[in-house]
Amino acid sequence: MEYNLTTLQPVLPEIVLLCAACLVLVVDLFLSDRTRLVTYGLSLAALIVTVAATQYAAGPVREVILDGSFVRDPMADVLKTGLLLVSLFAFVYAKDYLRELGAFRGEYYVLGLFAVLGMMIMISANSFLTVYLGLELLALCLYALVAFHRDSKTGAEAAMKYFVLGALASGMLLYGISMVYGATGHLVLPEVAAVIAAGTADQTVLVFGLVFIVIGIAFKFGAVPFHMWVPDVYHGAPTAVTLFLGSAPKIAAFALAIRLLVDGLGGLLAQWQDMLIILAVLSMALGNVIAIAQTNLKRMLAYSTISHVGFIFLGLIAGTDKGFSAAMFYAIVYALTAAGGFGVVTMLSRNGLDAENIDDLKGLNDRSPWLAFMMMLILFSMAGVPPTVGFFAKLFVLDAVVSIDLVWLAVVAVFFSIIGAFYYLRAVKAMYFDKPLVDVPLVSSLDTQVAMSVNGLAMLAFGIFPAALLGACRAAFGG
Repeated sequence: MEYNLTTLQPVLPEIVLLCAACLVLVVDLFLSDRTRLVTYGLSLAALIVTVAATQYAAGPVREVILDGSFVRDPMADVLKTGLLLVSLFAFVYAKDYLRELGAFRGEYYVLGLFAVLGMMIMISANSFLTVYLGLELLALCLYALVAFHRDSKTGAEAAMKYFVLGALASGMLLYGISMVYGATGHLVLPEVAAVIAAGTADQTVLVFGLVFIVIGIAFKFGAVPFHMWVPDVYHGAPTAVTLFLGSAPKIAAFALAIRLLVDGLGGLLAQWQDMLIILAVLSMALGNVIAIAQTNLKRMLAYSTISHVGFIFLGLIAGTDKGFSAAMFYAIVYALTAAGGFGVVTMLSRNGLDAENIDDLKGLNDRSPWLAFMMMLILFSMAGVPPTVGFFAKLFVLDAVVSIDLVWLAVVAVFFSIIGAFYYLRAVKAMYFDKPLVDVPLVSSLDTQVAMSVNGLAMLAFGIFPAALLGACRAAFGG
């Protein structure tokens, strides 16, 4: 096959981001600490240009290139755009925090850009090998980012736990992929799906392989019982890293689940549906119940993440285009919400000390009414309180589950959501009704204030007008 610019247009966003990340890496070598803002500016420009390239390459027709290993379709277009915008927020929020910490170095942004590249490859993967390539590029960058603050013992410990458990999960995923390859003789996902549909593959080997693949996906999501790394890594990593780790990769994990389970192993729907039901119920139960007992803000948000993963799984369990689009809507909304939540935590952190406890939110309304209002919108969205977008995200997922007659599962989800509302409202109560522990006014740079305003108000805007984002998600699945 002849390669020219037209042939490579579907992979244009990845090429642009790779070139930009390499440019940032080289330019940063020649900068002093006083001129480090150049790296920050170039990194934001790289993400914005990549968004433009994504929109330029977008289209309603599914395109497969590179011998079937790479696909560009409407789902990839929407997820990549969401991923890049969430990463943009993460980069902006991180700047002031890293400067306070004395760790405002180019490595954070270079590793972040390469992690985004890995996630984009995962989103467009059409082969088991491409999936694994993107996954490992993302994982290696995240391991380094978690250990980014060299003087932090908790950071080093969290990175070691993440590395060991991540290697174990990657090994299980690879083992599952090898079993599916052994049963079908193919690595390209549509070809695997065709063999499964024909019924010529050994079902026992396929189901064994499926179990290991689901374990790998569950680890990347942080679903129970493969959640053990989430609270420790979120707590131990610098807040700027937790902010990135807790938001953008959720979009990539959703894409991973769709590509592997739906595009490749859709013929085994009945088997993986049962597995995901167990994972979803356990994640919602354990995430919400244990979050109540947390006094550490980052650990509370970590267990909150686990509960939200259960909701994303509900959409996948539906096994319909309606369910998949609802889960996609939820994943994008949650990534945006998590970016804002951890963004507020970075803004509260001062003089190199993390704002880790819920007590640090006390009296936030007295110190900064604007920031308190943004945080309230974000927490209400996480809790699913109307008219924020989190309410509609939950509603669409529950509607998809009810439409396949799993009413009991929707009831369980609502029950645990009500439990989850308690710890979000506890944080809101601390902001508005308690006296501040320190009476220092909060000061943040203009770009951070603008990003936080856009992020917080988006919770309200998408809640009042959810049709635009939902329409894009439905169009991605031909709805």
